[in-house]
Amino acid sequence: MKVVKSMDLQAQLVEFINQISNGSIEIYNEFSIQFELAIFLRANLPKEYKIQLERNINYFGLDKGHFLKKEMDIVVFNPSTEEKHCIEIKYPTNGQYPEQMFSMCKDIKFLEELVDAGFSDSYCLVVVNDPLFYSNKGEEGIYRLFRKEKRLKGTIQKPTGKKDIRYHLNHEYKIEWNNISGAEKYFIAKVERN
Repeated sequence: MKVVKSMDLQAQLVEFINQISNGSIEIYNEFSIQFELAIFLRANLPKEYKIQLERNINYFGLDKGHFLKKEMDIVVFNPSTEEKHCIEIKYPTNGQYPEQMFSMCKDIKFLEELVDAGFSDSYCLVVVNDPLFYSNKGEEGIYRLFRKEKRLKGTIQKPTGKKDIRYHLNHEYKIEWNNISGAEKYFIAKVERN
């Protein structure tokens, strides 16, 4: 039985983005990425792996009250082994830059929770089509993390409203903005066990 190693799943994500870049796959919103990626993974991973969308975490025996989210965008797992991976997807298209950046941090924290609960390495795939996510002169607050430092680490505070929510990331995640086409760029944050 072939086992998908963590590097293989990350390589599949990069190949999926390459398919978008060369025009073989068309994306137009977050759901299109989710569905197209699920189809792509189903075609490219060994048949013993299940690829499911919007799977509730209680399917894996996890208590919803102890996690930031209840559903995973995409889960890749082998029912005959303990191996399971989550892929969270972000494709913001309506501005709201600081809120969307904070939401990306929330997804990464959620993946940390899943990995701490026994998931194998998991991934946050972020695709943006607006340069204000990755470049601009405004380098204060949460913008600094995505535009200047390009590292997510430590405690990150909600940037708008009451500013009453904080997520503490257990690890550091380097943001490498890679080109897709035109202004469209992506990064992949890999969350893994220590």
